[in-house]
Amino acid sequence: MPGGLPKQVRAVVAAALAAAALPWLGSSDAIAQSELPVIFQWLAAGASAETVVEKKTSDPVETTSASLIAASHASEATAIDVLGDQKETVFQLTLTRGVTAEVYSLANPYRVIIDLPDVGFTLPADAGRDGRGLVQAYRYGQFAEGKARIVLDTTGPVTIAKAAMTNARSGSGVVLTVELRPSNPAAFGEGTGGGRQAADTAPAVATDDRAPTAPPKADQNKPVIVIDPGHGGIDPGAVGAGNLLEKNLVFAVAKRVQAQLEGTGRYTVVMTRASDVFVSLSDRLAISRKAESDLFISIHADSIESTYAQSIKGATIYTLSERASDAEARAIAEKENASDLIAGLDVGKGEDNDDVKNILIDLMKRETANFSAEFSRTLVRSLKSNVSLSRDPERAAAFKVLRQTHAPSVLVELGYVSNPDESRQMQSVAWQAKVAASIAGAVEAYFAKRSDVAR
Repeated sequence: MPGGLPKQVRAVVAAALAAAALPWLGSSDAIAQSELPVIFQWLAAGASAETVVEKKTSDPVETTSASLIAASHASEATAIDVLGDQKETVFQLTLTRGVTAEVYSLANPYRVIIDLPDVGFTLPADAGRDGRGLVQAYRYGQFAEGKARIVLDTTGPVTIAKAAMTNARSGSGVVLTVELRPSNPAAFGEGTGGGRQAADTAPAVATDDRAPTAPPKADQNKPVIVIDPGHGGIDPGAVGAGNLLEKNLVFAVAKRVQAQLEGTGRYTVVMTRASDVFVSLSDRLAISRKAESDLFISIHADSIESTYAQSIKGATIYTLSERASDAEARAIAEKENASDLIAGLDVGKGEDNDDVKNILIDLMKRETANFSAEFSRTLVRSLKSNVSLSRDPERAAAFKVLRQTHAPSVLVELGYVSNPDESRQMQSVAWQAKVAASIAGAVEAYFAKRSDVAR
């Protein structure tokens, strides 16, 4: 048809593309409502504001050729609204341009995932902390290079009643609307695989091949140091006074440590993330293994919920132990280990549930445990002269990211962002420079001692 399809037909194509994935909504078939993703495509050219995704398929169309679909473009999220109550909750995302989106739900814990292409977020710093209706809270950010994600934490199992992308009433941009209604575990598919997305549409996550890696270890006398800035992208980590985000703080310190170590010319430094992007815990471990690291340093900032939160402060160094040194260490490890869930990953059976693999890991870790403890002591001495330490600065817990099979590893909690005074201090460039110098100095002292022993 010369000039393409008429405007009204284009709208039908848009609805059909979206509705094709939706006939299972509200059905009682064997497939759980949440096992399949809701996929819809926005036609930037010619789609009317009435183009919505319904629960039933649209009238048949002659073609769904890719030539009819406008290519996705980079877009900016400028506003998010959560409306409604426990009976029906509406999530609305305002974008400057239409993009391809994927919406689906997951269990354990219950949440709704919205995957987007390269979308930026121009939103208030506290956006997402408080939800409404069926949405407890939400978070957003880069999930991988060129991929953004929004995670809605729900009060329980929900049904995605409708997903639509329409023109904004203001005439500028588009609005993604997701309507949620309460469900129940049985309808959701709990215990039957319900809540998992189809394997062929799984969102891209950093893998060994795409994650930052080190060059070949040509110089065996040049140690490889892996610096791991915690959290990132959709996972902000702890939030402190003045809307300080842990992910930004630890990345800034990590970059300073990297610069100082590389400046000596004596080390190869590998960063587990080079930007504000999410990297899973397993991929952080994979990066370290692939780099054949000689030392792994994960950098974080602590937060605690307590009546004494405003008075608790100071840096703490953690090493790996399946038995936590105290209740606080165990709680912090559990919180850090949940980062994959926070980012919306569907965490199934893996390393933690493989008893044989865990036994082998434990055996191999014994070879590096003493070196990890030695570096921890060295780091505490180095930090002591420049920053405040916690009342018990050397602790241990079962941090997943410290399950290195070949390299000594520590996790550094720089301080407590839940302490307003310390949070403000940690935002100081001078403070960040001092703590980075302390970490780099500890690396120097550790390897100098190792060289002396070798001689």
